[in-house]
Amino acid sequence: MFGSLGISEMNRRVRRKCAKGAQKLDLSTNPETEDADYLKLNEDGFVDWTRLPDDTVLQLFSHLNYRDRANLSSTCKSWRSLGSSSCLWQSLDLRAHKCDWGIMDSLASRCTNLEKLRFRGADNADSLINLRAKNLIELSGDYCRKLTDSTLAVIVARHKLLESLQLGPDFCERVSSDAIVAIAFCCPKLRKLRLSGIRDVNGEAINALAAHCPDLTDIGFIDCLKIDEVALGKVDSVRFLSVAGTTNIKWDLVGENWSKLPNLKGLDVSRTDVSRSIIVRFFLPLKGLKVLCGFNCPSLEEDTTVFTKTNCEGKMLLTFFNDTFKELSLMFPNAKEREREIFMDWRSESKKKYENLDEIMSWVEWILSHSLLRIAESNPHGLDQFWLTQGADLLLNLMQSFQEDVQERAATGLATFVVIDDENANVDVGRAEAVMKGGGIQLLLGLARSWKEGLQSEATKAIANLSVNPAFAKAVAAGGGITILAGLARSMNRLVAEEAAGGLWNLSVGEEHKGAIAEAGGIKALVDLIFKWPRGGDGVLERAAGALANLAADDKCSMEVATVGGINALVTLARKCKHEGVQEQSARALANLAAHGDSNTNNAAVGQEAGALEALVLLIRSQHDTVRQEAAGALWNLSFDDRNREGIALAGGVEALVALAHSCSNASPSLQERAAGALWGLSVSEANSIAIGREGGVAPLIALARSQTEDVHETAAGALWNLAFNPGNALRIVEDGGVPALIHLCSSSLSKMARFMAALALAYMFDGRMDEYALVGSSAEGGSKSVGLERARRMALKHIETFVLTFADPQAFSAAALSSAPAPLAQVIESARILEAGHLRCSGAEIGRFVSMLRNQSPVLKACAAFALLQFTVPGGRHAAHHVNLLQVSGAPRVLRAAAAAASAPLEAKIFARIVLRNLEHHQIDSAP
Repeated sequence: MFGSLGISEMNRRVRRKCAKGAQKLDLSTNPETEDADYLKLNEDGFVDWTRLPDDTVLQLFSHLNYRDRANLSSTCKSWRSLGSSSCLWQSLDLRAHKCDWGIMDSLASRCTNLEKLRFRGADNADSLINLRAKNLIELSGDYCRKLTDSTLAVIVARHKLLESLQLGPDFCERVSSDAIVAIAFCCPKLRKLRLSGIRDVNGEAINALAAHCPDLTDIGFIDCLKIDEVALGKVDSVRFLSVAGTTNIKWDLVGENWSKLPNLKGLDVSRTDVSRSIIVRFFLPLKGLKVLCGFNCPSLEEDTTVFTKTNCEGKMLLTFFNDTFKELSLMFPNAKEREREIFMDWRSESKKKYENLDEIMSWVEWILSHSLLRIAESNPHGLDQFWLTQGADLLLNLMQSFQEDVQERAATGLATFVVIDDENANVDVGRAEAVMKGGGIQLLLGLARSWKEGLQSEATKAIANLSVNPAFAKAVAAGGGITILAGLARSMNRLVAEEAAGGLWNLSVGEEHKGAIAEAGGIKALVDLIFKWPRGGDGVLERAAGALANLAADDKCSMEVATVGGINALVTLARKCKHEGVQEQSARALANLAAHGDSNTNNAAVGQEAGALEALVLLIRSQHDTVRQEAAGALWNLSFDDRNREGIALAGGVEALVALAHSCSNASPSLQERAAGALWGLSVSEANSIAIGREGGVAPLIALARSQTEDVHETAAGALWNLAFNPGNALRIVEDGGVPALIHLCSSSLSKMARFMAALALAYMFDGRMDEYALVGSSAEGGSKSVGLERARRMALKHIETFVLTFADPQAFSAAALSSAPAPLAQVIESARILEAGHLRCSGAEIGRFVSMLRNQSPVLKACAAFALLQFTVPGGRHAAHHVNLLQVSGAPRVLRAAAAAASAPLEAKIFARIVLRNLEHHQIDSAP
């Protein structure tokens, strides 16, 4: 299920990070043999890991995330010292953590040589200054909508060695030109500045950058509302400029001023309204300009003929209508036959001849990853061919970049561009296949195994989304993806665990994957997630509950869910969580746990869990239809257990479900079916049946019985059948117009079960037990009621007779009437049997009611009763043995023999009675020792 939803292996090069001027790791070329002596067993038979050389321990630390480094550092004094080594703390990613001033202060001692920092949100930005990382060179932040000028000014004032500052891709709505001026004054060594969503980048700010940041070569004012075009044309140092997504640009001023930039090599105008004439007149003639990126620029795509080989000579024009690989291959001699491998060739350390391309190719990677992600998010029409022919391959190539943020955006782009319908979790099959053909599964699985949690999170998100496609899911499972996802679900990083749970949710849709998830420890990991983040993690809780709901549909997995504490976890969510998605999935999981009947004890166990029934009854009153639907489904399944049935009633379930049935006339068929189904289940108890009638439950069930949807009217017919057993309810059905509705079902429904149960309900209503209720009142009213009931009775019996005769094959009946041999009776059974009726379970009172009908004066009711008993006793039926035992105890064989021999009984009643007697004999033989 997207679930219900109900939504991939590469070898990563791990760079060892050492502080400048600090000790360097002098690693042996053959560490396996060098360390072998240290790893020998000690006298107690254990390996003493603390005997490892310091260089080896440092290398081990370098492959761990920050949390694991801290945990490992706490094992002993010597490792605590090594774990704090500055060479391990050159880079820090705090995006998954909420870091207040105290936490930042505790990290400060390790961050004296910190060079690269990534953070998320304005709250973390406020506390950054407490790190005292004076040597910080690169700072990158996202989710900075609330970041203010004053906070940003303080940050740059404390980090004057900054060479790179990136804020985005979400909009920096509270950052103004004043902050850019502060950046210019405080960071004279700035080389790269990329800001997203600034409202107005004025001339004063840009002039300050030009004056105080002489090394500023890379500028990105992305998705801004307004920029000063003239001032930007005076930043002579700029070599790479991106204004992608920026609006209100005066292109005439751009052409006049930016065309004079002496060092401009790369320009990105993607997602803008730039015109063809501006490009042809001002930028294509520029000798120094190498790359012009113009993805999703409508004006450029209207007429591509103006971009001729002559006027584009020496320029790489990256657009939807050009092959990006072919365009970029112009920088690589002899690349004609390897156009799709140009990124790989450039990154190859052995090809030193491409070193001079590092700067421009790194920029191209960045702007491509950004543009493709933005375009995937907006999902414009008409790009299928682009994604299939080059877009998917571009993202797969970018996932192998040495730039971590490029890798992350490429993985996010993959996760996004394959989804064509968020609401219904639909994935484009062609795009998913393109990812698979390009080796995307192994690449994504490789990133998911990275120690870098940002890569883990985005790669896992892509795996989760792509796994909606069954073929991709199968390939992920075959590549060891289930084990990887189960491991990541145990991550202490909530974002990673959330995406891993989402992956397991989508994979668990396939029946073939459920067992593998259980074997990999995925079920326990999912249950543990619920206890690990009981609050503030609605996303992870919804995904964990959704995955458990899918897994609980399997009998063996459902028992595993119960064994590891899943029932308690899911009930806790249903009781305490207020998030719609979490409520829906936890209710669905409880419904599936309770759906296995007698095959396991989960139905009773869910009902006995403290607060379970009360929580589900409360969810019935939710404002959200999806929550009400799953809660009603859970109560329906739970009502098959006698104790649960009474517990639901005590918790106010009758009133809640009647109110739901009243309110769902315009709701989805699924909700209507479950509302009627839950009332059907509760009405098995006569006390509940009477309560449902008293609460006004008859009228909405009649309305649902008129539904055109087969599942809805079939379920409503079942509920009305149960209710009609009580004479008072039977009268309510008549008075509320139920007879025409049931007659219509009995004669017209495409569902044999709906017709069968409608006929049985009518039989209950007119077998004579309702008469005394109908005559209560004045004599005038009594006479009127009597006439009306008699008319309804005649209509009902007529349609019951017609229904029964549709299962009476004349040829088979004639043969059975003339012979007592088994073969003719078997032929009658074949034509008369309703397979689904074998799942119905009747009480002793209900069986007794049908036996009594065999003595009724009405030949139609005799035939109907014999037909019903045939359905309930056919060998192989789920509850046939139960029904046979009830018949034997009630002395039914004598009545059945009398019905079979009665001269006045209709032929169908006789034949059906003979078959029931034969069924009783069959069961006696089978049960004999």
